[in-house]
Amino acid sequence: MLCRIQQPEQMQRFLEEILTPAERNDLALRWELMRQLAEGVPQRQIAEQLGVSLCKITRGARILKQNDSFSKQFLYPGDTQ
Repeated sequence: MLCRIQQPEQMQRFLEEILTPAERNDLALRWELMRQLAEGVPQRQIAEQLGVSLCKITRGARILKQNDSFSKQFLYPGDTQ
């Protein structure tokens, strides 16, 4: 279903309809911590800033270290490792 949605406004509406506010917040929080990790922000600083556990941040760091990480291409534009 997600692949069929081509307009950002439609995607936003779809996600608002199927996810609770807490789920949307969790998704945004996870993406922000991944973004900060990609920028080189220390894990402890991210944990303190975002109020999340180091375990959650470690998971994100592990994903970014994988050579075949799909998420990396959205965090590092032009990097298609």
